[in-house]
Amino acid sequence: MKKVFSILLTAVMMVAFSTAASAQENSEQKNKKQRMSREQMAEMQAKHIARQLALDDATSQKFTETFSAYQKEVWALRPQGKQHGKKKADMTDAEVEKSIQDQFDHSQKILTLRQDYYKKYSKFLTPKQIQRVYELEKQSMNRLSKRGKGNAAGRPNAPGRPNAGRPNGPGKGKHNGKFPKKPTTQEQKK
Repeated sequence: MKKVFSILLTAVMMVAFSTAASAQENSEQKNKKQRMSREQMAEMQAKHIARQLALDDATSQKFTETFSAYQKEVWALRPQGKQHGKKKADMTDAEVEKSIQDQFDHSQKILTLRQDYYKKYSKFLTPKQIQRVYELEKQSMNRLSKRGKGNAAGRPNAPGRPNAGRPNGPGKGKHNGKFPKKPTTQEQKK
């Protein structure tokens, strides 16, 4: 059960990653060059994973192609938006029930897709390598998720914010963004 939950959680995070990656705007990159497409991003991630696994050229090529195809299929399964723009509190019981069933269906499709690609990976990777692929994929999604949340949460140095990068810009008072460490119970006794 834990394994299924872990796989399901990873699949949901992949969907979140693809959504966050497509929604994230980076004004500095926009001025310098065009934004990377999803396909380019998936290929770059696949090549990074292949380097981490120290795969030979032939295996690396197979992995990159397979991983990129997997990502495209995950994106195709992406949920098509909220329930007609309604807030959860405004939904009827029938609408909530349908939403929950849709989530189950989506999760099942992701799980089935992951199982299919596990079989494909098994043709040229060992189980330990496949596990490492999942770990690296999750780390990558977490990094991208944190980047997206950081700017959206109003980090002080977020591009486009007034006073961004100034010593006493938003969110930086006397502490310059750092707060004193709370003493531990042992330090309090001394």
